[in-house]
Amino acid sequence: MHEEISLAREVDAVQIPSGDAITLPAGTPVFITQRLGGTYTVATSAGLARISSKDADALGVDLEKEEEKHAEAERLKDAPLEEQVWAQLKGVYDPEIPVDIVNLGLVYDCAIEEEDGKKTVAVKMTLTAPGCGMGPVIAADAQSKIMTIEGIDDAKVELVWDPAWNQDMISEEGKMKLGMI
Repeated sequence: MHEEISLAREVDAVQIPSGDAITLPAGTPVFITQRLGGTYTVATSAGLARISSKDADALGVDLEKEEEKHAEAERLKDAPLEEQVWAQLKGVYDPEIPVDIVNLGLVYDCAIEEEDGKKTVAVKMTLTAPGCGMGPVIAADAQSKIMTIEGIDDAKVELVWDPAWNQDMISEEGKMKLGMI
């Protein structure tokens, strides 16, 4: 994980923490600092950037592990919608913290609403800090992951600030991953 990698090809990325779109040229040396939730946080000479899973090949990522994730997604297709939604949310990460948004305690509410035969998922979530430039990116990740669920017609992810997030909201599993217990 702390081995220098030269990008095999040019990739689009998101600068952390600003959330600005950037392009990393082929041959750029990077270090993968986090590979969770299907995205990759890399350290470059210009700072941190996030690379989408669609560009994992440029990092030389093992596609066999990606297939295992796909198999789990297939298993979830037969699970109740609510379980599928929570599973998708557990696949969303703040690129600076190696714990998913559910175990970080960032998801305050998740409901499946049905109106006129259409199912909409409504999520209320927060961030660890109100000024985080990655907030809209993380919310968009959550929305796009939810929209991959068959039978969901729409997903709305709202960033809220009340109550204010604090470390007590992190689950026991999250605290273990962070070395807090």
